Amino acid sequence: MTVLLLTAACAALLLVAALAASRTWDSTAERHAPQTVSAAGLNLALNDMDAQAANILLSNGDAGRGRMDVPYAKATEFYDAARHTISGDLRTLAVAAEGDAGDERAVETLTEDFARYQELLGRALENDGRAGGKADALTDYRAATDLLAERLLPEARGLVEANDHAFDATYTAERSALATQSTVLAVIGLVLFAVLVLLQWYLARRFHRVLNPALLAATACGLIALVLGLHLLASSGELLRVARRDAFDSVVALSRARALAYDANADESRYLLDPSRRAAYEQSFLAKSQQLYGVEGATLSSYDAKLTESWARYRADHEDRIFTGEFRRELDNITFTGERAAAERTVETYAEYQRDDRTIRSLLAQGKEREAIAFGISWERDKSNAHFGAWMKALDDVTGINQAAFDGAVRNGRDTATGRLPWAVGALLAAGVLTVLGLRPRLAEFR
Repeated sequence: MTVLLLTAACAALLLVAALAASRTWDSTAERHAPQTVSAAGLNLALNDMDAQAANILLSNGDAGRGRMDVPYAKATEFYDAARHTISGDLRTLAVAAEGDAGDERAVETLTEDFARYQELLGRALENDGRAGGKADALTDYRAATDLLAERLLPEARGLVEANDHAFDATYTAERSALATQSTVLAVIGLVLFAVLVLLQWYLARRFHRVLNPALLAATACGLIALVLGLHLLASSGELLRVARRDAFDSVVALSRARALAYDANADESRYLLDPSRRAAYEQSFLAKSQQLYGVEGATLSSYDAKLTESWARYRADHEDRIFTGEFRRELDNITFTGERAAAERTVETYAEYQRDDRTIRSLLAQGKEREAIAFGISWERDKSNAHFGAWMKALDDVTGINQAAFDGAVRNGRDTATGRLPWAVGALLAAGVLTVLGLRPRLAEFR
């Protein structure tokens, strides 16, 4: 009876643990990670939409006269794409928020603010389409970008943080549960093994037999079940760690970096568009640059030199802590094949984009406003937007490596939770049946 109770306890524990792990993988793959990524994508698309609106105003000339055709067409295309992305992300987040009053309110508020933001930008673009409407267009654009900075972006970042924290809480709880379940399973499994050994010893002494083959087989099945069960729990915990810490932590850091990149790029366009706010936009650009790649004491005039120096020190010694920021978070979390080369390429393309920013400001300081605008919003080879595109491609590459690793860990975690469970439970059932079969002949001798 004791053996049967112990095998039943092990089987029940494994069933509970595997079902809980499966639920965690489901919530990870279908709720927490997609919500966090959608919220980060929303943050990025908001910044991109604002940047493209500024680029449209910069390239349109006077109601189309003197228009920079290629930058204008590109900006219009990207503006519409960002607007559609935001609408889709808001729908995704609204569906995911159902049942959570706080998330529902957050998404509802963000949706209402976005509607107001679209209205202001639409009015700015409409005013810019009429002769002499530039001043009114700029007034409307200022109101829109203020709404973006004061409400929309903080709301979007809040959703990113809330969803990421929810994921982290689920991860921490499940890892703790798996550790506890492993300990309990090991104790019960060792007790089962000890009982089976003692039973074998007792039968050998009582009935003067060396071994009971059925009990010996039951003991082997119990050990196999214990090893399989412990491996199931340990593998689930390790794959969960890989998914969250090795892969998704990097996905989040890189998503933040991408959103900051688009915001910094928008600051360049705002700087060119609105002379009265140039000092503020210049400081904002520097602040975002420091969030991406932070170098203590750097100003815009010294940033490039400090970036070059600190990057050389890092390449010589990866433990050198001379710089901080989102890029540092990723570089400190290198795990997967090809990830370091891709992450370093991201910093190198970022440095090139930063040098372009200084060219824009230099041209403007020389009174070459049209040349500065053309360099800043052009997609021609060796112009600022072309280098920005190369930087985003590099960011996408390193993000893709981590996303693929995350997807692989989720897939393997699901397979582990469901694939090994039947074998472990089957071995426990076999141990119970073999114990009964082994004891029946001995019990019959008492009749």
